[in-house]
Amino acid sequence: MGIVMFDGERGERTADGLRDFYAGHRSAQDPLEVFRRAAADVPAYREFLSAQGVDPATVTELSQIPLMTKDNYLRRYELPGRCHGGDLAAAGEVVAVSSGSSGRPTVWPRSVLDERAVADRFELVFAGGFRAAERRTLAVVCFALGNWVGGMYTVAACRHLAAKGYPMTVAAPGNNVDEILRVVAELGGFYDQVVLLGYPPFVKNVVDTGLAGGVDWPAYRIKVVVAGEVFSEQWRDLIAARTGMTDPVTDVAALYGTADAGVLGTETPLSVRIRRFLAGRPEVAGPLFGDTRLPTLVQFDPGSRWFETVDGTLAFTADGAVPLLRYHIADDGGVLGRDDLLAQLRRHGFDPGDGPDLPFVYVFGRSMFTVSFYGANIYPETVAVAVERPPVADRVTGRFVLETVEDADRDRRLSVVVELAPGVAAEPDLPGRIADAIRAELVRVNSEYANYVPAARQTPDVELRPAGDPEYFPAGVKHRYSR
Repeated sequence: MGIVMFDGERGERTADGLRDFYAGHRSAQDPLEVFRRAAADVPAYREFLSAQGVDPATVTELSQIPLMTKDNYLRRYELPGRCHGGDLAAAGEVVAVSSGSSGRPTVWPRSVLDERAVADRFELVFAGGFRAAERRTLAVVCFALGNWVGGMYTVAACRHLAAKGYPMTVAAPGNNVDEILRVVAELGGFYDQVVLLGYPPFVKNVVDTGLAGGVDWPAYRIKVVVAGEVFSEQWRDLIAARTGMTDPVTDVAALYGTADAGVLGTETPLSVRIRRFLAGRPEVAGPLFGDTRLPTLVQFDPGSRWFETVDGTLAFTADGAVPLLRYHIADDGGVLGRDDLLAQLRRHGFDPGDGPDLPFVYVFGRSMFTVSFYGANIYPETVAVAVERPPVADRVTGRFVLETVEDADRDRRLSVVVELAPGVAAEPDLPGRIADAIRAELVRVNSEYANYVPAARQTPDVELRPAGDPEYFPAGVKHRYSR
């Protein structure tokens, strides 16, 4: 790696210092080149720069480029104008849709070139820990199919690998557990390994349902690819034990992706070894990440995505059908250089071994108070609608805490702790009424929740707490609606 420029205790990279940070990576794109192309032939971006008072001809440093967000760009300018040449029909062959749970759904055109960039990220996983170049592989896509970004994009990326020469077959049963188990039973025995690709809680549901039905998972030499949520190393170990994996470090890989730009980074055996070391050492993880929580830790290719940190949250630059320039996705996290991270770990007596010569990005999850469940982003605003309607509204204050919790069997549940109005007693049926109202609203407005989350898990666990409860609703502090 090149010289790293630091800002603050966690080593946050300044916009312009990133050019040194990525120096040495021959594949690293120059975000200024992406900027100049977009400023030249993307009509909406030219308007955006003008509105921000930026003359493209005067921009010589990354920090001079304004941050792009959904509010100030994607929702302000029509889709065709955000494409190269202002031509939606020429931008891509297919479209994907992100959740409309925070407002109008966002449409993303995708071209074959976009798919190939994502396929490169999948190849890092399949060729690395899974050794798919030398093993006949059945890839079973368990993401929801349709316009949502996960399922069809994953199918396309796996097909690109097969077309490249990998001995791979792709099956796409979607998030239908019975169909997934049927595909594995009928086809799995013809391959050296079976890869299940889906959201963590859903993959666990598939594994547990299979075990209950007598599926001999070890016979299929299972590998797992997951995305959408942070999971614990205990979860990784549990999935490995229940499927008979030989090595959870190489056999389970997480992807960091968004609807905005597909897969941004991938776990590698190197990043997993590091994460497992840090899982039991918060005194080491805290200084590295600025938090003792364990984030997702992945490696990324600066030739495809150029990351930077903005006040403890992530932004990236990437060319594509819809170019994104310093796009502030606002996920809590940061960027770490490979050599810098390995040196810090060795000072703590841990040598993680070899791995790709790529930088790292760590991600705690969605910011802006969202909670991810089965890959669906859940916004407090949606839950608020449910608890603010009669007859519930007169029994509660309107404050609540949204979180996902993990039980002893490593199953995740959506939990909502609701504050009772002062002097109101908790009637026995009130938690159920609130839970039903929340479920109905989520299913109504959040297409990802309705299609990603199994029906049996869509009703949240609701707990009532008295007004001013010191654990969830302390007096005198700003309330946070999610954990």
